[in-house]
Amino acid sequence: MSAVVRSENWEIRRMQDADLADVLAVERAAYRFPWTGAVFRDCLRVGYGCWLLGYEGRTSGHLILSVVSGEAHVLNLCVHPALQRRGLGRELLAYGLCCAARLGADMVFLEVRPSNRGALALYEATGFSEVGQRPGYYPEYGGRREDALILARSLTPMD
Repeated sequence: MSAVVRSENWEIRRMQDADLADVLAVERAAYRFPWTGAVFRDCLRVGYGCWLLGYEGRTSGHLILSVVSGEAHVLNLCVHPALQRRGLGRELLAYGLCCAARLGADMVFLEVRPSNRGALALYEATGFSEVGQRPGYYPEYGGRREDALILARSLTPMD
């Protein structure tokens, strides 16, 4: 899918190598344990769905999505903390789910920290349900680990 402009203020487009410095700045602002540039470069290199959210002309978020054998996996969904709770994450997620469906996925999965209440609310509001847990999945300070909730939703229309 090509870039989508939903309003005068924002757009979603494919991420490029030239965007990585800005993407990393957003990632570092949003997460205690951000992805590295090498991880983003690998995602671009292997052909994952990598999209950038631009808001008022500035890089403000991103989505990384893998689609394999009828399943999609949201690997990273991020909106700059100063712009959260404005519907931008919902739009970015909806765009990615539409792309996943067009690529033949009928299910989508993701992991989320139980402590990330904002993300949980977004995912539940968009039809995701808990299907499992991954013990000790996320790093925490002091060498501790936080479990991940595994969420899933169907991309197949209900009859």
